Amino acid sequence: MLADLLAALCLVLVIEGLFLFVAPQTWKQAAAQLIRTHDRTLRTGGAVMIVLGLLALQFVR
Repeated sequence: MLADLLAALCLVLVIEGLFLFVAPQTWKQAAAQLIRTHDRTLRTGGAVMIVLGLLALQFVR
């Protein structure tokens, strides 16, 4: 279980690194937009992502 978690975190780093490597300007624009977004909107989006991720994980497993 711990090995799976670490592997998943490593893949997150790879994917985020790819975005930064391929399109740094777009990433900066997205980060600037996030700063202007209300906290409640970000929390709601984060909660939705957590639920979707858990559902997808259950489907894959």
